Amino acid sequence: MGRNKYSEKEIRIIRMLLGKKCAGTRFQQKEIRHQLRCNFEFNISDFGEQGKAFGPEELDRCVEHGVIKILDDATIADMKAKRERDRQRDAEAQAALAAESGEQGTAAEGADWEKALADWEAWEKSQKEQ
Repeated sequence: MGRNKYSEKEIRIIRMLLGKKCAGTRFQQKEIRHQLRCNFEFNISDFGEQGKAFGPEELDRCVEHGVIKILDDATIADMKAKRERDRQRDAEAQAALAAESGEQGTAAEGADWEKALADWEAWEKSQKEQ
């Protein structure tokens, strides 16, 4: 679930993007939904009915009914900062839990494919020599 509290500026941008989404091609719609999720934590599925279009009119209706709240910029900035601190804390807790359980490295270290490839080639070579 994404956010339901936005600044007036964010609502204007979201309204504009929703208008473009409704008029765009399938690929453009996917791009705009991605922008909404990543940049604004706005998930259409949180506010609209499944299978029905969600455009600027539906956004305005959500604001009118109080489903989406408009707050001042300072409050939104504080809220975003808190969410980032929470994400950081959760990532640190997950890393600590992984270290306790004996998992080695992080996901980034585990993705070192060049080392893995070199290890694999060395193993293959040793198998051929036997």
